Amino acid sequence: MFETRPLNPIRKAVLEQGIGQGFEELLQRVISNAQGIKSSIVTLVVDGTHGADFQALLMRLIPYAEERGFRFVAADVYGYLKSGVELREHFSANITDNRAFGYVSEEKIDAYFRSGARREWAEYADGLTESAEDRVRTLLVVFGPGAKWLCDGRGDISLFLDVSREYQEIAHKQELLNFGMSWNADAVEKYKIAYFVEWPILETYRKERLPSFDVYVDMNNPVCPVLLTARDLMAVIEDIARFPLRVKPFLMPGVWGGQYLKKVAGLPEDMINCAWSFEPIAPENSVLVAKGERVVEVPFLLVMAYSHLDLIGARNVRLFGDYFPVRFDYLDTMDGDNLSCQVHPKQAYIREQFNEFMEQQESYYIMEKQGDAKVYLGLTESCSPESFRAAADRSQTTGEPMAFTDYVQEWTSEKGDLFLIPTGTVHCSGKDNFVLEISATTWWFTFKIYDYVRKDLDGKPRPMNIQHAFDNIDFSRKGHGVREQLIPRPILLNQQGSNREYVLGERDDLLFYVNRIHLTDRWEDATDDEFVLLNLVEGECVRIVSLADESVFVEFSYAESYIIPASFGAYAIVNGGGQPCKLIKAGVSKRWEISLVDTDG
Repeated sequence: MFETRPLNPIRKAVLEQGIGQGFEELLQRVISNAQGIKSSIVTLVVDGTHGADFQALLMRLIPYAEERGFRFVAADVYGYLKSGVELREHFSANITDNRAFGYVSEEKIDAYFRSGARREWAEYADGLTESAEDRVRTLLVVFGPGAKWLCDGRGDISLFLDVSREYQEIAHKQELLNFGMSWNADAVEKYKIAYFVEWPILETYRKERLPSFDVYVDMNNPVCPVLLTARDLMAVIEDIARFPLRVKPFLMPGVWGGQYLKKVAGLPEDMINCAWSFEPIAPENSVLVAKGERVVEVPFLLVMAYSHLDLIGARNVRLFGDYFPVRFDYLDTMDGDNLSCQVHPKQAYIREQFNEFMEQQESYYIMEKQGDAKVYLGLTESCSPESFRAAADRSQTTGEPMAFTDYVQEWTSEKGDLFLIPTGTVHCSGKDNFVLEISATTWWFTFKIYDYVRKDLDGKPRPMNIQHAFDNIDFSRKGHGVREQLIPRPILLNQQGSNREYVLGERDDLLFYVNRIHLTDRWEDATDDEFVLLNLVEGECVRIVSLADESVFVEFSYAESYIIPASFGAYAIVNGGGQPCKLIKAGVSKRWEISLVDTDG
């Protein structure tokens, strides 16, 4: 059965203090440490990710501290930030006036704070020290994202409250504004500002500072936090990065979404549809780590930040740094609708226009289909840039439908087909497909050419990006060459008894390869210091077993994905069901040697 909350056990790591749970344990640890500090004023730094419920902690900490003889004084970082107007002006070149796209910021956390903020904080804290009564000890709490930076290392005890991007995005659709902002236009703008400004700055700050904190607090359940020391967190990350792991799927509805994934994942009947499931798309997903009954949710970005060498291997670190380069996600249009007619930008364009790390290369693997489902890929032989652009502009201006198949080729999709989508290739999945998308990790840069004159789930028009699209369309990808170049036939690569591995797709301009393993009983393989992504596309269940220690294994079911770390070494895939299985196997192509890492520092 498809598991929406897969647990990754801690196998080898020895934790000094273990995983704590609940506010009582957190408060007890904080106050116990404070009581051991011989100073009239104890400074508690409560830093964290924007969206974490700082108030939930403070409202419990205040009476708890006062009952134990502390005078409580609190100050939040928001009093030291630039105003919302000033932040919009400061980041205007990153936010831009485009509804969907901006320019990735390279600034640091100090960009959010007004000039002299650290000096103001120091003067405030020094003033408290001078006026403190010797008989009453003071617990001075400074809280909010960037609190440790603001204090400039003056804290006695430090906590980092963390939440996942999934948590933030749900909150954005409700009332949460972007960090420091006084208003937002809508959820689309919130995501844009988060993607291009907030996450690059705050997540880089978290990566750089987190090891220096005393306690890490998972606040994804704001009424029951989970805590462990930063030292124990590092041990946990090092542990899980050496064994097969599965991220927590991120499932979302969409205007074209279908109904198949809802059934596979056991999602609520009243969910309108499920368009996407990301697993893994490294920046978006979290990992659920279990020790007995205790479970802590850790952003996958942190696993990559501190254990990328174990996870992806030396060659991939040289190529991509601590960036996980390949993603799996589902596009479900079964009983749904077509995706927008779209194209993705090339490397030079995405760097220059958006300051994004990697171009958005894709592929579609058809896991299931019904009826006469289609995939739209490449251009018709008669399509010209002028006629296609005129038709797209006319539809956008008049709101009238466009006969887009006059310009974009349609192909009948069959179960097991793979469609390769290098950047610049016009494409979309038609309705009634269940697609496993194997792609480069970049995911936001979809330039919509035509979207059937429909509105999004929020009732607003979907952002169209016709100019960006036509700046990137490769008009040589048309006619019969599309089938020859982008719809490959399987090629037998290896055989073990009745088991076989086929190459499904690999090109010089795609950083990933896609293979398929046909499994009747057992298949042996090795990582060779390269991570491997596996997804069970047909069959009931399989087991991944370490050949070095067969007591180390994981089991997974149809439609679930696992990452096999580069450091895992030799392993076997064992069929756990009564019927033959098929697995998609993907990773970084040996033909890809273009480093995306700035070696000049």
